[in-house]
Amino acid sequence: MGLTWRESPPPSSQAFEAMSTALSKGANFWNGGEFYGPVERNSTHVLHEYFTQHPDDASKVVLSIKGGLKKGALEPDGSEENVRRSVDDCLAVLDGKKSIDIFECARVDHNVPIEDTIRALAKCVREGKIGGIGVSEVKAETIRRAAAVHPIAAVEVELSLWATDILRNGVAAACAELNIPIVAYSPLSRGALTSEGIKRNADIPDNDFRKHIPKFQDDVLEQNNKLTEEVGKLAQQKGVSRAQVAIAWVRQLSGRTVPSSDGKGNLKLGTIIPIPGATTQARVEENCKIVELTEEEMKEIADVIKRNPIKGDRYPAMAMKHVEG
Repeated sequence: MGLTWRESPPPSSQAFEAMSTALSKGANFWNGGEFYGPVERNSTHVLHEYFTQHPDDASKVVLSIKGGLKKGALEPDGSEENVRRSVDDCLAVLDGKKSIDIFECARVDHNVPIEDTIRALAKCVREGKIGGIGVSEVKAETIRRAAAVHPIAAVEVELSLWATDILRNGVAAACAELNIPIVAYSPLSRGALTSEGIKRNADIPDNDFRKHIPKFQDDVLEQNNKLTEEVGKLAQQKGVSRAQVAIAWVRQLSGRTVPSSDGKGNLKLGTIIPIPGATTQARVEENCKIVELTEEEMKEIADVIKRNPIKGDRYPAMAMKHVEG
């Protein structure tokens, strides 16, 4: 997302260096979006250019593309006409340089039954246009309804030390039950868990989306940063970065048994794939370094989460209407 969806995107040389480095470090699940940037240059354009220069890398990458919004607008449209339009437009830009392994509608269109949207994408699978279907920002019921129509390859949802909602609202349970991998976006909570962190709302540029996110408002930021600070102490003790601990925690939730949301038992989680964003080689290398947390450290982090409940919604009120869960 950061390679195209910002006021001043990095130059292609920097973007390609970051992408190449990611692949060399084993980060081969790449996540882009038709709406990540303007219509004239979004993720699919960068991917086309990269795979034109590095054709041998195409088969090494599992490419997931989000679309399904009205063209040029941040508004869901899950109709068959628009979903097919979105798939076809992405394929046209990729121009055969790379196939779409997973296609997912970025948000659920509440005016169109999820079954209709999945049926439209299933046709695209049968036609060989996409390899599989994903869903994004959905609640447990929606996952089950979608999976009843066609196998779901991945569920993309926010998951980080600052956003543990899916462990309590049934989403993680549904994915485990149906053996669907979770793609965890924003594992660093939009920069809050990096070494720099976010101390004050005033530190966020006015044109930055995070400026308006409830979690980053000054009335709750001090409380939320208590968790960040405790995680930082653990990182310092291990001789690694705070970001590396945060990513390791998400990654090590895979296959882990946690208390169920109803409090009546335990839930064994399925596969969880963290997808931290990065725009430079150095940050990619930091994010890709495998840090192993001990059982004691995982328990310590669980205690830190309990002691420091995160306050504020994940999105501004206007955006929350398109977010399930």
